[in-house]
Amino acid sequence: MKRPGISTIAVLVPLALAAGCRREAPLPLMGTLERERISVAVEASEPIVRIDVAEGDDVKAGAPLLAFDTRRTDAQLAQAEAEVRRAEAAFDELRHGTRRETLDAARATLSGADAAASNARRERDRLADLRARGLVAQADLDRAETTLRTAQAQAGSSRANLRELGNGARIEDLDQAEAALDAARAARDRLVLVRERLEVRAPRDARVDALPFKLGDQPPLGATAVSLLAGEAPYARVYVPASLRAGLDLQARCQVVVEGISAPYGAHLRSLRADPAFTPYYALSGDDASRLAYRAEIVLDDVAAVRLPAGLPVQADCARREAGATP
Repeated sequence: MKRPGISTIAVLVPLALAAGCRREAPLPLMGTLERERISVAVEASEPIVRIDVAEGDDVKAGAPLLAFDTRRTDAQLAQAEAEVRRAEAAFDELRHGTRRETLDAARATLSGADAAASNARRERDRLADLRARGLVAQADLDRAETTLRTAQAQAGSSRANLRELGNGARIEDLDQAEAALDAARAARDRLVLVRERLEVRAPRDARVDALPFKLGDQPPLGATAVSLLAGEAPYARVYVPASLRAGLDLQARCQVVVEGISAPYGAHLRSLRADPAFTPYYALSGDDASRLAYRAEIVLDDVAAVRLPAGLPVQADCARREAGATP
């Protein structure tokens, strides 16, 4: 068999080496460009009466975004304030004890009840004497006995009422009144918070991404009133195949290529999941397409990346640790 010549070997070896390099070269990390998104939820289903910003505006923390109609909440808040005042008065009444006038009235009632009982006793004794002499019927004496027992019961009730008023409120009554007052104040404070949040303000420095509702709309409770994009720089959410996971370290330097922009952006690896997750179809290719991968976030460091919109496809390449190197 004829052996290949030197010139043939000289051509085949570089091709083989190049093919081997291409086969071992890692594929880029695929993903999308993301931004930190803040969703401001609707606290009460009320009509929108004012919109202070437009989509794309940059806002500072605390800046007004939009406002809802506050009339219904104002009425509920006034009712809650009245309930707090009522609960405070009831608690103060128990804590301060019974007024002197109330005690005097209770003593007068007891005196009247004692007088009625004494009169009923005398009437019963008189009828008992007449009955012993056969001058009245037994039914008359029975009615006198009933009247006496009724008068004695009323006197006992008046005496117990006076004793209760004199002893003041029980500790259990005070605890119940204090709990009712706390509940009324909590309901009032909740409505105050709802009232404040009807004036929607930016929770942090951000850019207005979306205003789903227009002036006059009445969004449902819990719906997103304003969607904000926060953070000084966007980040790439990519998926790392298992074959590359061990060679990546946090804060590793990366190059990110954004769809439609030829020049790569400098970036660094911010987070890398420890557990694999289901991977979108677009994130892997070749032999890795059927495998799970690890989600990672790569922050773009270039100032020019600040205005990039979210959702753009990206490809990232990160510096990997050499085999045998300590993490």
